[in-house]
Amino acid sequence: MPSNQKAGQVSQSENLSQHTPMMRQYLAIKAEHPDILLFYRMGDFYELFYDDAKRAAQLLDISLTARGKSGGDPIPMAGVPYHAVENYLARLVKLGESVAICEQVGDPATSKGPVERKVQRIITPGTVTDEALLEERQDNLLAAIYCENSKFGYATLDLTSGRFFVSQLDSETALSAELQRTQPAELLYPDDFSNHSLIERCEGLRRRPPWEFERDTCTRLLCQQFGTQDLSGFGIDANSLGLCAAGCVLQYVKDTQRSSLPHIRSIKQHRLNDSVILDAATRRNLELTQNLQGGTDNTLAAVLDNTSTAMGSRLLKRWLHRPITDRQQLLARQQMIGALQQSDYPEVQRLLKQIGDIERVFARLALRSARPRDFARMREAFTLLPDILTHLSALNCFELAGLASQIGQFPELATLLQNAVIDNPPVVIRDGGVIAPGYSEELDELRALSKGATDYVDQLELRERERTGIPTLKVGFNKVHGFYIEVSRSYSAQVPADYVRRQTLKNNERFILPELKDYEDKVLTSQSRALALEKKLFDELFDLLLPSLAQLVASAEALATLDVLTNLAERAETLNLHCPTLTDEVGIHYDQGRHLVVEAMSKTPFIANPLAMDESRRMLIITGPNMGGKSTYMRQTALITLLAYIGSYVPAERASIGPIDRIFTRIGASDDLASGRSTFMVEMTETANILNNATPQSLVLMDEIGRGTSTYDGLSLAWACAEYLATRLHSLTLFATHYFEMTAMAQQHTTLCNVHLDAVEYGDEIRFMHAVQEGAANRSFGLQVAQLAGVPKVVISAAKKKLVMLENNTSTTPVDDVNNEQIDMLEELDELRQAVDNLQPDDMTPKQALAALYQLKDLL
Repeated sequence: MPSNQKAGQVSQSENLSQHTPMMRQYLAIKAEHPDILLFYRMGDFYELFYDDAKRAAQLLDISLTARGKSGGDPIPMAGVPYHAVENYLARLVKLGESVAICEQVGDPATSKGPVERKVQRIITPGTVTDEALLEERQDNLLAAIYCENSKFGYATLDLTSGRFFVSQLDSETALSAELQRTQPAELLYPDDFSNHSLIERCEGLRRRPPWEFERDTCTRLLCQQFGTQDLSGFGIDANSLGLCAAGCVLQYVKDTQRSSLPHIRSIKQHRLNDSVILDAATRRNLELTQNLQGGTDNTLAAVLDNTSTAMGSRLLKRWLHRPITDRQQLLARQQMIGALQQSDYPEVQRLLKQIGDIERVFARLALRSARPRDFARMREAFTLLPDILTHLSALNCFELAGLASQIGQFPELATLLQNAVIDNPPVVIRDGGVIAPGYSEELDELRALSKGATDYVDQLELRERERTGIPTLKVGFNKVHGFYIEVSRSYSAQVPADYVRRQTLKNNERFILPELKDYEDKVLTSQSRALALEKKLFDELFDLLLPSLAQLVASAEALATLDVLTNLAERAETLNLHCPTLTDEVGIHYDQGRHLVVEAMSKTPFIANPLAMDESRRMLIITGPNMGGKSTYMRQTALITLLAYIGSYVPAERASIGPIDRIFTRIGASDDLASGRSTFMVEMTETANILNNATPQSLVLMDEIGRGTSTYDGLSLAWACAEYLATRLHSLTLFATHYFEMTAMAQQHTTLCNVHLDAVEYGDEIRFMHAVQEGAANRSFGLQVAQLAGVPKVVISAAKKKLVMLENNTSTTPVDDVNNEQIDMLEELDELRQAVDNLQPDDMTPKQALAALYQLKDLL
């Protein structure tokens, strides 16, 4: 091939006649899929050539060889056995690769030249449905993004369930939060997309031509899929940018799946006021499904997820990442959990475990890619549904009755699969043995003819031994020579004249009889016809099941919901959770609140604490020593609130929670080296997001604001931020700080209160009490914490001496110099407070206010 041309790709001008017929066929198919790996079926292997072979050899650690020459050049080649291809595909998908599977569709016996081949499926990270290629307890989403006038359209599709969502986002922050929530396996974006910094860390990035995002084209494609004239019935604005992204997603799925998509029946729009909004920093800090190190251990989901099915686990994680604000739906969930607690829910969980991940089975049914064992799982599920419904009907709960009606029963389909598929079918239909005896008379007859070969061979062998007098004569069969009569060389003289020699071996000779040849043709024909008929009957099962697909998908959704609710009932009993009260009054109140994850990890009993926030206590200034429990106390409040807004019981007694529209967290920070941002820059960016978007119904957690800069700068910023939240935004705020001077704010603002987590000192030791008490802390115990951390004693001793000097105002710096260089702190804080008080709402934005205060400090 020309050296300046990518191997595996063919230019329009290249003369294909210089290649072999097989390579001409390969290159023509590869030209249609230039950017992805092509698995080209040749006999018992999938082969890769040229650059594909080199890349696959590196990614899969397989041998790179060469297959002769074509066009005068050696052909790099690598291959994997067809029977083990799923393992290799799983590894490639996890690496973010896409693969086109090219199968032999022609008959080698009748083909002149290379057997006809076609790409039968394209596997990409966002469109895989095969069980072996998926993480069973995680959603696998395909997403697309579109930008216009600094606003974003975003769409996600879960091909394994048919869930299709769109949203329009008005800021980069909102987009980042949505990407953090959904974590798509594959993200499509237009060639002319300019905001690459927003998506550069996403997996599976795929550029698409801009015309795939054209609004009219996308709307027409979506209407065609749903069989509607427009999309108004789905509550989606015709001008929504989300439609542009959704159209691209649908086109991509059609291109890769090459089949109808009957389970994609609707599309929904995510609206901001339908859920409690969590930004990307909040999801990260609260460690909902992923810890700060990127793993899944020690997360809220890890503690809360004891679901019986993988589809239930995925649904629970979706609930955690998108708490809802619909009060009626939340109360319904609470009532169903309460009813299930009074039932034999372990029996329901046992039944659900046997049903398994039926949601993804139905998706493979819709795509006509279901395997024999998928049909066996459907049959098992259908037979278990009556027992589940019996349990639910005994609970006398209106909401569970509605769930039961959605689950439904499918006795006709259960009977169909019971009659059609054997008890333990093979993995694939390729070699037959799937359709049960008695389902098809014709198939039974063909099978009987094939199975009768054993009796015929035994009778023929016995007869020929008697006729020839050769005691070692045997009748055998192999795929190369078919049926044959084998005789030892020592008996060659006794071979009858009507025997036709077929093969000579070292010690034996093999012969054929016309009678045996006729029977061979009859048997092999029956086997071939039986396999063809069995595949036909298997395909017909799809046609018989697909008319019920909509009800089947709805049933799977209801079963997943039942699994989550049953899980939450079990967790409530096991973890001592209580039902919260959702009120219309502003505030959060709970007694004996706990942090579920910290409690699960702790080897000692968790110290539960109360919280009281309302109109008169909108902000709590939290002080106390490091390791005293301030961050835990703040996080547990956010998690209790979040759990209440998914309908779950909460780790607190007598919890009462008012309206919450957003949860913000500014907890911890580290350098963002990839973006060139320091710890302080990250801290201020997250703080600015809170000050620009928090409302009176927002829950805000602020931990150690200002610690990334000098003491005076940090205190000034912390004070200004707290005052802005208290006097302008009126958010429900937990504000943890080491700046004890901030406790004086409670004297100036009636909605601010001081609380602290105390510690007790015994000699050189410190005991953290972890109990929240009213009022401000009186000291920080910083040196004691340093000692616990292993700081050398000589350093601790020097620090103690310096602390005494500072407390007694006897540092080595002359007092006059200090007075000349520093302004009294209280005076500075008073001036800053007055500056904030004098600012009017229309004077400047919160960002500008912070900048002004920062400059004011420099002037001071």
